[in-house]
Amino acid sequence: MPNAVICKNITKIYGEGTSKVEALRGVDLEVEKGELLMMMGPSGSGKTTLISVIAGILTQTEGECLVSNLDLNHMSDQNKTHYRGKHIGFVFQSFNLIPMLSCEENVAVPLLLNGADRRSALEKARTLLKDVGIPEKIDVSPADISGGQQQRVAIARAMIHDPDLIVCDEPTSYLDHDTGIKVMELLRSIIGQNGKTLIVVTHDVRITKFADRIVRLEDGRIV
Repeated sequence: MPNAVICKNITKIYGEGTSKVEALRGVDLEVEKGELLMMMGPSGSGKTTLISVIAGILTQTEGECLVSNLDLNHMSDQNKTHYRGKHIGFVFQSFNLIPMLSCEENVAVPLLLNGADRRSALEKARTLLKDVGIPEKIDVSPADISGGQQQRVAIARAMIHDPDLIVCDEPTSYLDHDTGIKVMELLRSIIGQNGKTLIVVTHDVRITKFADRIVRLEDGRIV
């Protein structure tokens, strides 16, 4: 299979001088199209920084990162945002839901930004909220649901625009065992049926059985 992601000698440095922190230290990584890759490692090992570089949210200090053979971090901000909006889904650990929108409106946002009509976008959002097990929360504000339910809204939002690459930062951290397994089964089925690629950062050993491959980061390096 062709590679969906190629990282070569990725270094990321935050700050300068005495406050400088080297979050990534020469990471090399290849992820095949259609692969479900999990990243594990202690807090502060660079996992979130690495997936943020892969998704074009952060720019590396040194090295090269190609997604579908495109170097996102050397695109203009406008082109990078456009590409992410069509081809990458990201589940943030903090969810990043919009508080003034309902759950279904939050899920529909990527489609609306891509020019879909509101009716069809909301219809697909409702379907996905049913798929992740919270159809009764369609019209509810994110502020009025639990952390686990917010997490499922964020996962549905990451999937709605049918992205080629889905990147998840701790997608099951707020979910009970049964719900976490159901969410991973859904994600697994999506990439299995459509050749999508999924990268999951996790500490949750309950879901490692879904991985095609697991890589471990420590101190900004793959070990």
